[in-house]
Amino acid sequence: MIDIQIPFAELDFTYARSRGPGGQNVNRTNSAAILRWNLMSSQVISDELKLRLQAKLAAQLTEDGDILIRSDVHRDQDQNRSECIARLHALLRKALFVPKKRVATKPSRSSVRKRLDTKRKHSETKTLRQKVK
Repeated sequence: MIDIQIPFAELDFTYARSRGPGGQNVNRTNSAAILRWNLMSSQVISDELKLRLQAKLAAQLTEDGDILIRSDVHRDQDQNRSECIARLHALLRKALFVPKKRVATKPSRSSVRKRLDTKRKHSETKTLRQKVK
């Protein structure tokens, strides 16, 4: 698995009024963090990975190629900023995950025999339940 460390300079944060917890304080402070990260202008990611991420994250990208993540889970701006970064890392990790190729296998002789025996017994049971003509 590929581990990407994005420099803090590439991350652009803006802050807004939160919709989350905080009571009356929500109305006065800008505690919600909005993370904007441009995938295509990143210096850390190779061109091959950029194309793969662009294909996988097409629904999350803006027209400019930015990924927007908003967090207003916490009452504190710093915690919301950390939450945004964690969500970005989780999103990238999930997008870059490549599942293992399935190796096709044949069922063993005993499993085939067992399956056919079970089918035959089931058929006999159903036949015995029918009315005698």
